[in-house]
Amino acid sequence: MRLTHLLFLSVFCTTCLATIAQEEAVESVQSIRTDTLQEQKDLPDLLRALLKKQEPRKANTSSSLAVLPALGYNPSVGFLFGVNIAKSYSNGDPRLNKISVMQLDVSYTTEQLFIARFRHNVFRQENKWNLQGNWQFMKGYAIDYGLGDVARRDPPMAYPIRYNYFRFTEKVYRQIAPDLFAGLGTSIDIRSRINDERLDTGRATPHYRYNSQYGFDPAQYSVNGLMAIIQYNTRDHPNRAYKGMYADLNIRVNPKWLGSTSPSGQLYTELRKYIPLSHQNHDHTLALWYYGSYLLWGKLPYLELPGTGYDHYNRSGRGYTIGRFKGQDYFYAEAEYRFPITTDKLLSGVAFLNLQSASERGKTPLFKYIEPATGVGLRIHFNKFSRTYVCIDYAIGRYGSKGLFFALNEAF
Repeated sequence: MRLTHLLFLSVFCTTCLATIAQEEAVESVQSIRTDTLQEQKDLPDLLRALLKKQEPRKANTSSSLAVLPALGYNPSVGFLFGVNIAKSYSNGDPRLNKISVMQLDVSYTTEQLFIARFRHNVFRQENKWNLQGNWQFMKGYAIDYGLGDVARRDPPMAYPIRYNYFRFTEKVYRQIAPDLFAGLGTSIDIRSRINDERLDTGRATPHYRYNSQYGFDPAQYSVNGLMAIIQYNTRDHPNRAYKGMYADLNIRVNPKWLGSTSPSGQLYTELRKYIPLSHQNHDHTLALWYYGSYLLWGKLPYLELPGTGYDHYNRSGRGYTIGRFKGQDYFYAEAEYRFPITTDKLLSGVAFLNLQSASERGKTPLFKYIEPATGVGLRIHFNKFSRTYVCIDYAIGRYGSKGLFFALNEAF
């Protein structure tokens, strides 16, 4: 990565942290008014009203389970059918212990894609330990558009790719100061039975050309690594934060002795900040998100290059398909305004703008192209005890890219 890019990132992060410090000082002397859970409405409340049940629901802010049919559409995978199970709970007094979350989803799509994922973020009692994991098996389908200038062809040229994908990621953090954690982790990422469908026509695809150039077998490859991580977390809730921040710095080493097809090193950086815009109604929030992945040394196979939607929950880059832009280095930033629609909090909305950039080493430097997308969304309160929401977003990007995006819980 060029020195100018590192300087840009340093200035960006320093400016963000300076702004955050000032905002935290303001928040420490101004309290946000929070309405009671009894004043809020969610989908179970509507169902109880239809069934004319009079007895009040038992408030349980320390544990909550949500089971939601996964019926929706995503331009990356087509129409989707399945189930999404999310659990939020606290290991101890929720006023003193951070909320833990677990999410299991299994789905099948009209593009013959099968997805099974289990992701968790668990805090032990008194927040001394934090365990984060991401386990996946996928019969995947990707619409590839190439790298660099090729990816920005208008109209775009699509290259469908099918593959099997296995991921096992686990991170263990130890609290070293209030809200500050240090940790180690491992991630096993294996792609096999890769079928680059347009190769059948005799056309050399971006996937085939790239992997041939860098010495990867286009049919299968692995990136298995060890991680050292620093995390700072003051969010008031992981599902939908009203205030606080989350910062993560992760150095990953992918050695051949652990099974990587080729050795490499990567730097992951992430910053999320939640700024309350009203001390009368906490649903007025400005949410900011920065995510970056940078290749420090070595080389990565094509489908492991960081890009659109490659974050932990595959939610970045609304307005584009997963992997629409990718490269050895990847930068992403998003701002989202969250606002109430109904006074009982059953319905709320969002408006967002995101920007992303990807490099192709030797051809397209990072930040040569900045790709924007914008959109609006509706939020339906699914469970008020766990701040769980059904999310429906419509986003528009460049090159004719647009679509509906359905999900459980906020994008970040």
